Amino acid sequence: MKALNHVRELARAEPKRIVLCEGTDARVLEAAARATEQGYATIILVGDGAELARAADLANVTLAGMTLVDPQQSELAPRLAERLYGLRRHKGMTREEAVTGVGDPLTFANLMVAEGLADGSVAGAVHTTADVVRSAIQLIGLAPGARLVSSFFLMMLCKPFHSLKGGMIFSDCGLVVDPDADQLAQIALAAAASAEALLDEPARVAMLSFSTSGSAHHGSVDKVVAAARRVKRDRPELAIDEDVQLDAAIVAEIAERKLPESRVGGKANVLIFPNLEAGNIGYKLAERIGGAEAIGPLLQGLAKPANDLSRGCSVDDIVNVITVTTVQAQRLSV
Repeated sequence: MKALNHVRELARAEPKRIVLCEGTDARVLEAAARATEQGYATIILVGDGAELARAADLANVTLAGMTLVDPQQSELAPRLAERLYGLRRHKGMTREEAVTGVGDPLTFANLMVAEGLADGSVAGAVHTTADVVRSAIQLIGLAPGARLVSSFFLMMLCKPFHSLKGGMIFSDCGLVVDPDADQLAQIALAAAASAEALLDEPARVAMLSFSTSGSAHHGSVDKVVAAARRVKRDRPELAIDEDVQLDAAIVAEIAERKLPESRVGGKANVLIFPNLEAGNIGYKLAERIGGAEAIGPLLQGLAKPANDLSRGCSVDDIVNVITVTTVQAQRLSV
């Protein structure tokens, strides 16, 4: 698993402070211990101290090497409450409500990231995606120049039967339901940056469609073409195919016939789906029938990393997301 090993090596080279707020879940505790032991991150666990200790005992997990922060007792609470008040007073939040609000571990964790007290957060083993994403947008905010938070999966194709080898970025498969051309361009730009951070190779972007280079005429094809041209305007050096069918995006022989002038050349490592329906189906086909390992959904477009987990996630899933979050934080600190 060359691409995933590359991500792990990057994380070990410069571990970042990753805050977790669901430490009463045995999976999260085991993942935190493994990430600490493997050197992928410096883990901060936010939650009631007694509950965390009890959960660790039940899970037979040592908390050695981690920092435990209890929102109800932490000396950081007044500082974070003031930050929360500043962020949400335009929505009618009072200072008293902010003081109460920082007692919520998810809120406390993301405020730590916003204040630079942690480098990234991971949640979602217990919380819903809606709660995780809403908290990240409200408290951490969008990256400079970003107008949209979207998601991607890091898809690992590393088994002997895979004709394609290595890692790929699939986006957006988990968040933006029906992006317009501008939103699709934002997704593509963010996904290209994610590929450059995680894959150890230049991004090669395919804007997927049922059309290849104008072979079909439809409003949904027009949207994909318009999005691709906006990406080209913003990043003219980026290798990108406009409207392209999946086979021409990933099979060099087909690309040579259908798109002889393509700079991607049937070797796309970033697949941009025209809507969430296609993206969700696509990544699950690759995972369930194609045998790919799907890491994510991971968030892009935020000022600092905050990633979501599936509530059905495994310990391995959580460790992988922690590791990716460290690498995302490294890129933002450069």
